[in-house]
Amino acid sequence: MTAEKVECWGRYPPIKQSSHECFWRNDIPQDILHLASEHGSTLPFGKGRSYGDSCLAATDHVLNMCSLDRMISVNWESGLVVAESGVTLETILSIAIPHGWFLPVTPGTKYVTLGGAIANDVHGKNHHVSGTFGCHVRSFSLVRSDRGPVTCSPDENADLFSATIGGLGLSGVIAWVELQLIPIKSSNIDTTTVRFGSLREFFDLSNDLDEQNEYTVAWVDCLARGQSTGRGIYMAGNHATDNSLDIKRERKLTVPFTPPVSAINRLSLRIFNSSYYRLHKKGRHASTVYFDKFFYPLDGILKWNRIYGRRGFQQFQCVIPEHNAEIAMREVLDTIAKNGSGSFLAVLKRCGAIKSPGLISFPIHGISLALDFPQNSPLNLKLFPQLDAIVKHASGRLYPAKDAHMSATDFRTYYPDWEKIESVRDPSLCSRFWKRVAIT
Repeated sequence: MTAEKVECWGRYPPIKQSSHECFWRNDIPQDILHLASEHGSTLPFGKGRSYGDSCLAATDHVLNMCSLDRMISVNWESGLVVAESGVTLETILSIAIPHGWFLPVTPGTKYVTLGGAIANDVHGKNHHVSGTFGCHVRSFSLVRSDRGPVTCSPDENADLFSATIGGLGLSGVIAWVELQLIPIKSSNIDTTTVRFGSLREFFDLSNDLDEQNEYTVAWVDCLARGQSTGRGIYMAGNHATDNSLDIKRERKLTVPFTPPVSAINRLSLRIFNSSYYRLHKKGRHASTVYFDKFFYPLDGILKWNRIYGRRGFQQFQCVIPEHNAEIAMREVLDTIAKNGSGSFLAVLKRCGAIKSPGLISFPIHGISLALDFPQNSPLNLKLFPQLDAIVKHASGRLYPAKDAHMSATDFRTYYPDWEKIESVRDPSLCSRFWKRVAIT
C-alpha cells in the first residue's frame, strides 16, 4: 500500500495523515490488520470532509476507502441501491436522478462517501420530515479486525448497526451499503425565499413554513446586533414536478492557492453579510432552481477551504432543544457578533423529532446553528468556552464531525451512550477525536 498525505477539511488540527489505499472489498481485513500491526491502529478515511479530528487516526495512518467506489446493484423500480462505501453522493445523484430517484437525506456537500455519510450520520435541510441519513440505510457490511465481515441491519447484528450509524468509523470498516432512495419527477427545486429582520421573525417563519415544505434552511448574518440579531434569509424548497430529470455539467470555480492569512476577516464579513442581506428584497419570492444550487452552494467552488489561509478554520455547530432554542440562540449570536468574527455562510435550521437509529447521532429536536471561524488563538481560549457554556446551560450539544475543541467532560455529557460505542469499538481502530474525548 502506498501512502500519500491527507488532512481534515478545516485543516485544523494541522496534522497530516499517511493515507493507505484499499482497492478491493476482500482486501479490507488484511489491510486493517497490516496497518494495526505496523502502527498500532488505523481509521477508515473517505473524502476528508469532516472538519475537525474525527477523521484523523490516532496513529496518523488512515485506510483510504475512496477506491471502493463501485455500484453493486440498483433496482430502479424500488429505488434500492447497493454500493461500495467509497461511492460518493455525487455519483449516486448522477446515476439516480435520470431514473427519477434522489437521496433521501443529503448534507451541504455531495463530495462525501457513503461510508462517511453513515459514520457521521449526516443530516440536511429535510431533517424535520426525514430524519438523518441513517434512517434510510437498510443494511451494510461491516468488516472488523476481530470478526471479519458482518452484515448489519435493524434486525441483524442490531448493536453494531446502531453503533456504526453516527459512530465515527470506530466500530469497523464499512464495505458496502444498501440505501433506499426517494422518487422525484424533476432535478429542479421549487423554492420560496423570505428575508427576515430578527431571530424572532425566523422562529415565526419556521413555525409557519417548515411543515409546508420538505426542505428548509436559513442563512443568518452573524454580525448583526441589537434588534437585528439573527436577521437573515429563510429558504424553503420542494422537488419540482416539471418532469425535467436532466443532469447539468456546470463549470466549477477553484480557489487556486492558499493565502498566507485568511480572506475572512471582520471587514470582509461585514461587507459580504450586509450586501447579501440587502440583495434579497422584502416579501416572499418564488423561483425554480437546479438542485445543485439549492443543496450545494459551496460545491460550486472547489477547494473553498483554502480561503481561510494556512491556519485553516474551525466550525462550531450546535443544536439547542426546542424549548430553550430562542433564548440560547440569541445569546450565541450576540456573543459571536461581539467577537466580530464568524462565517459568511452561517446556517440556522430546525431539526425534527425523528429519532436516529445511531447511538451518538448529533441531531435532537430543536434548532441547529453552524458557522466557521478562521483559526486563531483566541478561539479556543475565549470565544469557544463562552459558546460552550451557553450550549451546556441550554441542554444542547455539539457535532463531533465538525469539532476540534470539545472537552471529554462535555462530550460524555452530550452523548451518554459513548460507552456503548467504546464497548464495541474495533480494537484496531481509533481516531484522534476519540482519544481526546473518550480515552483519557
